[in-house]
Amino acid sequence: MVKPVSLGRSIRLAFTAALLGAAPLHAETIKVTIDNFTFTPAEVTVKVGDTVTWTNHDDIPHTVVSAGKYRSKTLDTEDSFSFTFASSGDYKYFCSLHPHMTGMVRVE
Repeated sequence: MVKPVSLGRSIRLAFTAALLGAAPLHAETIKVTIDNFTFTPAEVTVKVGDTVTWTNHDDIPHTVVSAGKYRSKTLDTEDSFSFTFASSGDYKYFCSLHPHMTGMVRVE
């Protein structure tokens, strides 16, 4: 014989399933290095919810700026900056101290 399930329990189970289904399964951290006046890799593709971390390995300071989206502090040698991408799109970025340094984060 099958036991009836209460309405309250059914609602709680459905709510829990909806929450679990909406959460990203495994957010990742993608690393970008700054070395010799270059972002490497210059272009990365990530998923919504992933984090990109830029680390400066140069002997001089750099920044990571995406107009209107994010802006790091000035990164000295071995400093890092991280940003978690909450929505899809193409995010062009550059170093405000050395504008020829550019990169792109594509968020799917």
